[in-house]
Amino acid sequence: MLNTTLEKVLFIINPISGSGSRRNVEGVITKRLDAVQFMPHFVYTTRPGDASNIARNAVADGVRWIVAVGGDGTVNEVARELVSTPAALGIIPRGSGNGMARHLGIPVNVDRATGVLNHGRIAMVDYGTLNDTPFFCTAGIGFDAHVGDKFSRIGGRGFTNYLKTTIVEYINYRPTEYKIWVNGKLIQKEAFLITVANASQWGNNAFIAPEADMQDGLLNVTIISPFPKYMAPTIGLKLFSKRIGTSKYVESFKVSDILIERPSPDCVHFDGEPTIMGERLQVGIMPQALKVFVP
Repeated sequence: MLNTTLEKVLFIINPISGSGSRRNVEGVITKRLDAVQFMPHFVYTTRPGDASNIARNAVADGVRWIVAVGGDGTVNEVARELVSTPAALGIIPRGSGNGMARHLGIPVNVDRATGVLNHGRIAMVDYGTLNDTPFFCTAGIGFDAHVGDKFSRIGGRGFTNYLKTTIVEYINYRPTEYKIWVNGKLIQKEAFLITVANASQWGNNAFIAPEADMQDGLLNVTIISPFPKYMAPTIGLKLFSKRIGTSKYVESFKVSDILIERPSPDCVHFDGEPTIMGERLQVGIMPQALKVFVP
């Protein structure tokens, strides 16, 4: 499709995402982006919250194509400002996990991901809310949120550091007792973690909810009960082979909303980014509310 007027594309780049090469991302994008159709503009974030502020201002200025260049946290910051607006989200995955990009089939490569903008299509996808805070990939409590909090405090990034953090924290982690209301029914149980998923994976192809569909108007809940430590490698293999649901320690189901209560305030994560929330956690779905460029 040729335009007589070049379409402005704003690239919001998180320069510290991931642990890979710091090569000239801006140059690669400029070279690959179709110069007949698009005019790229680049802005770099300097602190948490920058991506949201930049995206919000761009939407107000009428920019229709806004691309998050970073990990799932950067994608979350940008996407939350684009929901229910005319603007569409593009993703150039540069993070440690890139869960949303992987779920959508966006290449984890700057050159090929830029090609999606040239030749892709726009899809309407859902997003979730946890106590009114948006998430687009997964939100969780329990062990994954605990690890996310610890990982955010270390100096290094990347999958290797995340794996090391996971192993260290697993040794002494203690599960929590939860009250879970689903369709008016109470489930009371001890859980190692509870993940509410809009997309199928945490990232790095660890599929916590293999059946998740970002366009079905539902969230996938995965509850992992406490399991013997010797079972940890088996649980891990099932995550990476899309077979987590076959474990006797795992319960999964689809919901449009869910209420979770826990004994005290603790960590939660939104698309891998940790924060502290209170005892009561209300989760819901916002169907078909975000435009995203996909292959």
